Amino acid sequence: MSTLDMLTAILHRDYGVARDALSPDATLVTLGLDSLSVLELMFKIEDGFGVKINDDPPNDLRTVSDVVNYIDALLARKPAGSADRAIGIASIP
Repeated sequence: MSTLDMLTAILHRDYGVARDALSPDATLVTLGLDSLSVLELMFKIEDGFGVKINDDPPNDLRTVSDVVNYIDALLARKPAGSADRAIGIASIP
């Protein structure tokens, strides 16, 4: 499952965003996510992708694609021996 697929599943499941509204160029504001929702999303990303966000999330996350690129950068920094994805995320409908 790609990063985009996993993020799409989280946004659909946890934020009620319609799947047909979820495209890489969709803005988070258009999807109904405010700054508090984005902060909450960061915790879900940590859990779902098995990454650790040590700093404040960047302020330039405007689109779904921006978030995917951010997650991919976090995954690239993971230690070599760690799991690729957190257990259970692949089962998100």
